[in-house]
Amino acid sequence: MRLKDKVALITGGARGIGQAIAMTFAREGADIVIADVNLEIAQKTASEIESLGRKALALEMDVTNYDLVEAGINKILDKMGKVDILVNNAGITKDNLLLRMSQADWDAVINVNLKGTFNCIKAVCRPMIKQRSGRIISIASIIGLMGNPGQANYAASKAGIIALTKTVAKELASRNINANAVAPGFIQTEMTAKLSEEIKKKMLEAIPLGKLGTPEDVANVCLFLASQESSYITGQTITIDGGMVMA
Repeated sequence: MRLKDKVALITGGARGIGQAIAMTFAREGADIVIADVNLEIAQKTASEIESLGRKALALEMDVTNYDLVEAGINKILDKMGKVDILVNNAGITKDNLLLRMSQADWDAVINVNLKGTFNCIKAVCRPMIKQRSGRIISIASIIGLMGNPGQANYAASKAGIIALTKTVAKELASRNINANAVAPGFIQTEMTAKLSEEIKKKMLEAIPLGKLGTPEDVANVCLFLASQESSYITGQTITIDGGMVMA
């Protein structure tokens, strides 16, 4: 019960990696807020959390709109009393080669992935500063470290999250708030499940451990960063990639 009596907000927490993080945190004693653009699925995940004996709140949240994010944080404070942990997981992709990428696709990915992360951190840091404690965990990607053809917008957004994390860590350290990022590699999700066997084979060849990661692999690292065990770690980016990117 490493997160006993903590309140964790997970954006994009209704499915996939976000859901795995939410369930892992709940099993370790945290009460969970699932913020997602899809309220119906968020409510289903919240029900699963409640079945574990934890409190859960499902919120419809568009992270690109600061006013809506701030209103959501105020609702959490009203219902739950505090926010101890923020996990910035909401994200999208709109892939295309640079020459073919539209302005709309560039803006959409930057707005959700990077601006959305900024909005959530800005809205949550005030109550965290007031309580003089907090954990901020942002989901980046190895693509933000190495780049990838066809993903200029995604790579830029994830690299931005890494730089934003370092700045947040420096600004909020004196208030006992830790900010870190995790950079997953190829993880077993609905998206990777649809890939052809040929593409999967090429992916596996690039991974020294020879296997895809699981959402739980990411969730376990987030659990460590949310817990007291990581109290002396801030401003870092931890890769979860089977050895693909080695600094």
